Amino acid sequence: MKIKILSVFMILSIILSGCGLSSLKEAPINVMDGLDKEIQLDSPASSIISLSPPITEMLFAIGAGAQVVARDNFSDYPAEALDLPDIGGGFSEYDLETIVALDPDLVIAGSIQTLELVQSLEELGLTVYYLSNPEDLEGMLDAIRVLGRVSGHNSEAEELTAVLAARIQVIDKALTEATPVSVFYELDATDPAKPYTPGPGSFYSHLIRRAGGNNIGDQLDTEWAQAGLEFILVNDPQFILLGDAMWGTTPESVAARPGWEALTAVREGRVLPFDDNLLARIGPRQVEGFEALAKILHPEIFE
Repeated sequence: MKIKILSVFMILSIILSGCGLSSLKEAPINVMDGLDKEIQLDSPASSIISLSPPITEMLFAIGAGAQVVARDNFSDYPAEALDLPDIGGGFSEYDLETIVALDPDLVIAGSIQTLELVQSLEELGLTVYYLSNPEDLEGMLDAIRVLGRVSGHNSEAEELTAVLAARIQVIDKALTEATPVSVFYELDATDPAKPYTPGPGSFYSHLIRRAGGNNIGDQLDTEWAQAGLEFILVNDPQFILLGDAMWGTTPESVAARPGWEALTAVREGRVLPFDDNLLARIGPRQVEGFEALAKILHPEIFE
C-alpha cells in the first residue's frame, strides 16, 4: 500500500511539474500603455514610484499603497501618501537622482507628465508605464483595473470597480428623464473678469453632462479656456460651481464682481463651492464627485 501511495505522489509531482504548477513563480505581465508601448514585467511590481496624484490615489485604493516607494509633490491623498519620499514635480523639477537610487520595479506617469520626462526616465534604465487620461467614467474604471494588473492587486481592483460601477449605474438610472440645466464651472479666477473654465473634451464636461448639466464652456474653443463676462451673461448659467473655492473664492466674492449680479445663478443663490479634487483627480473619488454634481443640479430627484 505504501508503494502505491508513493507512486501516486510521484505521478502527481511529474504532472504538476510538467504543467508548470509546481513553480511559485508568477506569470509575466504584458500590458500596453497610453503611448502604445508594451510594458513587460516578470512579476507584479513590488516597488512603484507614482508621478501624479491620481495614480497615487488609485494605487492606495486597491491596496497597493505599501508598494509605493515614492510620490510626486502634489500626491497628498490619502494621508498615508504624505509619509512617502517626495521626488518633486508639481511646480519643480523631478529628482531623477533619487528616483534612480530607489531602483523601482515600475515608474507610473500620467498625462500631466511630458513625453520628454518619460524618455529621460527610460534612458536611465527605468521601466515607465504611461497612463493616459480616460475620457469617461468607464475609462477611469479601466485605469484602476490596469493598475491592479501591474501591482498584483487584480482581485481588489475588480472588487472596487464593481462597487463604483454599481454607484454610477444608480445615478445614471435616476437621471434618465432629467432636464439638463446650464452650468458654469470655475477653475481659476486669478483674473475675475476672465476666469478659467473647462471646455469641450474635458473630463469635467463629461461629468457635468452625465450629471444632468450642460457645461457652457463646451462652446469655447479649447479644453481649458478663459470666459469673459459677456460670454457668461449671454449663456446665463443656472448654476455656477466654484472649483476654485479651495483658493478662497466664495459666492459672496462672485456676486461682488462687476456685472455678475445680473446672472440668474447669482440672483437665485445657486453659486456654490465645489471640491475640485472630486472631479480633477482621475480615480474612485470621481464617482463621489459625480454623485455630488447630480444632487446639486437635480435636488428634486435626490431629495
